[in-house]
Amino acid sequence: MLPYGRQSIDPSDVEAVVAALGSDWLTTGPRVADFEADLEKVAGAPCVTVTNGTTALHAAYAAAGVTRGDEVVTTPMTFVATASGAAMLGATVVFADVEEDTANLDPAAVEAAVTGRTRVIAAVDYAGVPADYDRLRKVGESTGALLLGDAAHSIGSLYRGRPVGTLADLTTFSFFPTKNFTTGEGGAVASTRPELVKRLRAFRTVGVVRDELRHPDEGGWWYEVPEFGLNYRLPDVLCALGSAQLRRLGAFKARRAHLSARYDELLAGVPGLRLPAQRPESDPMRHLYPVRILDGRRREVYDRMRAAGIGVQVNYIPVYWHPVFEDLGYRRGMCPVAEAFYAEELSLPLFADLGDDDQDRVVETLRGILGS
Repeated sequence: MLPYGRQSIDPSDVEAVVAALGSDWLTTGPRVADFEADLEKVAGAPCVTVTNGTTALHAAYAAAGVTRGDEVVTTPMTFVATASGAAMLGATVVFADVEEDTANLDPAAVEAAVTGRTRVIAAVDYAGVPADYDRLRKVGESTGALLLGDAAHSIGSLYRGRPVGTLADLTTFSFFPTKNFTTGEGGAVASTRPELVKRLRAFRTVGVVRDELRHPDEGGWWYEVPEFGLNYRLPDVLCALGSAQLRRLGAFKARRAHLSARYDELLAGVPGLRLPAQRPESDPMRHLYPVRILDGRRREVYDRMRAAGIGVQVNYIPVYWHPVFEDLGYRRGMCPVAEAFYAEELSLPLFADLGDDDQDRVVETLRGILGS
């Protein structure tokens, strides 16, 4: 089975991990700080590493002070963690519809959804294309809401020349193997605001702080926990892998761009198929290649592609369709543009080590199915 996404591991990655295993540090050691510094060079803002993309979102919402009685406005066209991280802190999740072409959060829909209780507006850079952060920023400023960017798909992307880690108050990343680079499991939160970085560091370390103490320092062992946190620390050995991977991020981006351009060329004009939108203000790290299968044939195409050994995927089921949100009173039909997008979307294989020959096989198989 040709997967729709896969990590790229080379000898330099193996060497970095072996060196970490031979050191005195497996959990939190010097490679954590090194990796965070390497991330900052790409993200454009200080970064705090955590155990995965889901915990990055949870930590970001916690740092933003999200709590019971607050509202978080976000998109339904994402993995459930974008919404569940806020819901688990007691917030009410308000789903706003998406743009018809990019499937990114629609600023006009957000403007209609915000209230005086909105604590955070959470956008998602669908498929690696940054959301319209400038317009979303203006909406947030009108209500005092913080802006969060779920950039699980988009590390390495630029929006109007700016790296994605600088566009929102808080930006979360995922380093899962199918993402743009990997630490196995892992994630991070970037922020341009020092007070939020400080809260993030405490939250991911079980709330432990060693400065601004309430009680006198009794010795070198002394620490305090002023607020609850969780152990979301990313181990040294995985940070070693992350730093090694980051050295190839530019090559990964170039290869994904090449493959996306080949898809654009080879699939142009195929009946019953709509290709991904392009935005002139974005220089995306193309994480997914999401086509749209028209005429109600998406299920048929999905099944036949998988039967042919090609691992296509659907990204994503609208979040509020999941039973956990249904049980909270959310109903289908809330975001019709997102639901129409979901009904047609199919992600074709796209990863740095995908060969042109394998891509040709994907294209030929898809053309054959749509032409039959």
